[in-house]
Amino acid sequence: MTVRQRAPKPLGNLIHYFTDRLRFTSFRQFVSLFVVGAVLSLSIAACSSGNNATTPAAGGSASPVADQKKDVELTLVAYAVPKEAHDAIIPKFVEKWKTEKGQNVTFNQSYGGSGSQTRAIIDGLEADVVNLALGADVLKLVKAELVSPDWSTKVPNNGIVGETVVAVTTREGNPKNIKTFADLTRDDVKWVTADPKTSGGARWNFLALWDYNLKTGGNEAKAKEFVAKAYKNVVVLAKDARESTDAFAKQGQGDALLNYENEVILAKNKGEKLDYVVPEVNFSIDIPVAVVDKNVDKHGTREVAEAFVQYLFTPEAQEEFIKLGFRPLAASADKNKELAAKYPPVKTLGTIKEFGGWEQAQDKYFGDKGVFDEIRAAK
Repeated sequence: MTVRQRAPKPLGNLIHYFTDRLRFTSFRQFVSLFVVGAVLSLSIAACSSGNNATTPAAGGSASPVADQKKDVELTLVAYAVPKEAHDAIIPKFVEKWKTEKGQNVTFNQSYGGSGSQTRAIIDGLEADVVNLALGADVLKLVKAELVSPDWSTKVPNNGIVGETVVAVTTREGNPKNIKTFADLTRDDVKWVTADPKTSGGARWNFLALWDYNLKTGGNEAKAKEFVAKAYKNVVVLAKDARESTDAFAKQGQGDALLNYENEVILAKNKGEKLDYVVPEVNFSIDIPVAVVDKNVDKHGTREVAEAFVQYLFTPEAQEEFIKLGFRPLAASADKNKELAAKYPPVKTLGTIKEFGGWEQAQDKYFGDKGVFDEIRAAK
């Protein structure tokens, strides 16, 4: 009984102690939080005021680099052929961008085989813009989730910045009188090309032969027979276009060489003596350009990268591609009639769209156990 009477006193004192302690602590916490809150409020207000000067309005540039007017770097990765065009175009774009945006742009450039460049980008080369040899390589970047699937709809001419056709380079004076792709099936004609399994240019050559047969009365079965017969006359199936050119020009192999028309024109412009024929039934070789979406968003370079790609389609930029032997773009043919007249006429021109685009053509003709593998196995 006594114990029960004494218990409330120490318990009451303990409650009063903690109550007073809690009130004191809460008051200190309140003061501390009040001070911290006031400081943060002032800081946020200051930051908000500063951001108003640089944050773009709705619909403005999404590029933080461009908005801050800092210098910006673009990495351009391309196959080898358009390098001379880029070297002339880039200074003009840099000057234009500086005048219009007040921003300095520098370019890091990388050139090589289209396939190897594509692999390098997938493996980590952080390209902002690519200019490759064929759409199939851009599709590889799409599959790697580096380029947007709708890349070709974002730029003029469906993303095709350069157009050329297949040329047949012959020995001086064209002693075998080669005029069409059908002549490559003759028993007395031997010819050189690169391997479609390793060369983008060689895939264009292969499709040009296939399309030629279809356009001159053949069907799928006859086209396969025609192409198989032509490839039986191939004396050198080189790794790439450069090796095939060396085999023909330096080693004297074959009576003919299949190559891009623009490369033949460029070689002649540099003083090389070459005879060549452009068959009237031919195939459009389309050279794509694209923004590498994942990388430009990472680098904050989307605005300037997209502007550069757009600039490649302007008349002043296209003049540099034409100097390299590319034909005036079909989209601007009317504006370049005089230039277009300098090229041998092509009466019937096949396109990759007729083959279902590169995604279908790559698998059907050049994939493992595809049509080319069947033709080579039967050779």
